[in-house]
Amino acid sequence: MNMQTASALPSSPQGSGVLAPPPPRSLAETGLSMVMMRDILLKTMFRMNLDLVSDLARVICLPVPVVQELIDLARGQRLVEATGTLHANSGGEMGYQLADAGKARALDALSQSEYYGAMPIPLEKYREQIQRQSIRNIQLTREDLTRSMGHLILPPTLLDHLGPAVTSGRSILMYGPPGNGKSSISNGIRDALGDKIYVPRAIEYSGQVITVYDPIVHSAAESNVDDPKSLRRTSNRFDNRYVLCQRPSVITGGELTLSMLDLTYNPTARTYQAPLQMKSTGGIFIVDDLGRQSEPPQALINRWIVPLEESRDILSLQSGEKFTVPFDTLVIFSTNFHPNKIFDKAALRRIFFKIKIDGPDQEGFLKIFAMVARKKKMPLDEATLIHLIHKKYPTIDNTYANYQPVFLIDQMIAICEFEGIPYQMTPELLDRAWDNMFVREEDIVH
Repeated sequence: MNMQTASALPSSPQGSGVLAPPPPRSLAETGLSMVMMRDILLKTMFRMNLDLVSDLARVICLPVPVVQELIDLARGQRLVEATGTLHANSGGEMGYQLADAGKARALDALSQSEYYGAMPIPLEKYREQIQRQSIRNIQLTREDLTRSMGHLILPPTLLDHLGPAVTSGRSILMYGPPGNGKSSISNGIRDALGDKIYVPRAIEYSGQVITVYDPIVHSAAESNVDDPKSLRRTSNRFDNRYVLCQRPSVITGGELTLSMLDLTYNPTARTYQAPLQMKSTGGIFIVDDLGRQSEPPQALINRWIVPLEESRDILSLQSGEKFTVPFDTLVIFSTNFHPNKIFDKAALRRIFFKIKIDGPDQEGFLKIFAMVARKKKMPLDEATLIHLIHKKYPTIDNTYANYQPVFLIDQMIAICEFEGIPYQMTPELLDRAWDNMFVREEDIVH
């Protein structure tokens, strides 16, 4: 991107350091074909029964002057006509309606694709915005990570490994025994990112529309809505075909399949939906519980080889045509299995950082136990803690895990509430809680 282009870009209107995509000032600047824009306009008017330029501008996400230009184009083709009515409650706007030829064209266009509403972003323009807001542009400090994970008791050296991994924007594999906070650490990384990026509502490639913005995945920042009577317009400070969002995070677990990483085609609407990793662009893709999926871990990693190494992904249309999209995602794999058991050496080489997350030592365990007890208003009892450390943990080879304090204290709280007694910890209550933490090895007669 040259300096002239960069200087022309507006800054973010909501405090993000990311350069905002500028609103198009003409139909030509949208980067879309006139036929596609005209047909989306006609379909939107037909499906939503809109007749004011300001309402159409809000729905198709283009500035009012550009929409007026599009209306004039459709009028010139005798597809749209003015109603001759000025709407007093809308600043004296002229109303427009579809002519008979416009209705026929709208129906024909809907038979080819049901998509209407926000104009898509051409793939090439999407690539440019991804570069401006790349996850690899983020510089996190130790203080940033510490602040986002302040609720966790972590080994002092963990941030030494985690910090460079996150700042690089490269892939991370976290492995270790279950119940030690791998998922919580992943969420802490997500919280540390902090800033906002621009997510396209939809993108266009080869005349096909691919919807990207997903309210389930993307957390939209508060948007500006203009009063049509106001002389001062604020919402056009960036291209409204994008939504200003928190950096996205997609979390998948045992349900992840290879098909979720491909474009999803809706045969009824004849449109595409972006795959999960594309929705996470500019943010984090967390694959939790790797090894629990129906697909072998090696197959999942093989699918990521090109994206992880070349920062681009290859997708396919229904026609079989393949095309590339930016792959700008911090991928975090989390597993309870030893990496050598589920990957070959070539796959492990492609995962840039490998970080083992172990259980706490006794001192760390007691810190977590005290912190959880204080949070849950459970009084600590020295005799119970001695009983726990010297009587119970030796039976499991003193193997501590981060989940255990929460489990044991919640169990004792449940017992106290059932028995109708104040919250308290005693060796007897602890023994009852301990019995629920593990399943006794025994044969069951059927």
